[in-house]
Amino acid sequence: MTKEYISIHKLCENYQIPDSFFEELQEFGLVPVYQETDEPMIEASALPQLEKIMRLHFDLNINLEGIDVIINLLQQIEALQNEIHWLKKRLSLYE
Repeated sequence: MTKEYISIHKLCENYQIPDSFFEELQEFGLVPVYQETDEPMIEASALPQLEKIMRLHFDLNINLEGIDVIINLLQQIEALQNEIHWLKKRLSLYE
């Protein structure tokens, strides 16, 4: 399976955001940026995460430090929900 990439330049045009926003995202490790060609790109699969980050930052005025904390907490919640689901399945074997 080949990965699809989206140009950061095109994303900036479409979403009307500055290029520097992606530099900041990369500094915080929120969205990995790839430089396989002359132009920096992100994986197409990272687009939902990027849109979530943009809503938090631009619509709710949350700084990138806060977004980093929010994303980490959401990941922990998801991991705990997965563990609960697994434990419930495991417990149902004994019923």
